[in-house]
Amino acid sequence: MIGDIGMQELMVIFLIVLLLFGADRIPALARGLGKGVREFKRVVNNANTEIQRAMDIDEQEPPPRRPPPPKELDRS
Repeated sequence: MIGDIGMQELMVIFLIVLLLFGADRIPALARGLGKGVREFKRVVNNANTEIQRAMDIDEQEPPPRRPPPPKELDRS
């Protein structure tokens, strides 16, 4: 599981990333990852706000009225 990662595992992952990308590109990768996380959080917050707004509108509107039943025709 993700929560069971210890310090040794994190060091191994960091060393692999360092070897793959090099020390020069790691700050740029971290910036890009941070921007991506911020953008994701912004989109999630906007979606939650829109859902809450829609729920508030539904609660404020009265239920639609049912039309009266049609009158029966006199067949005499």
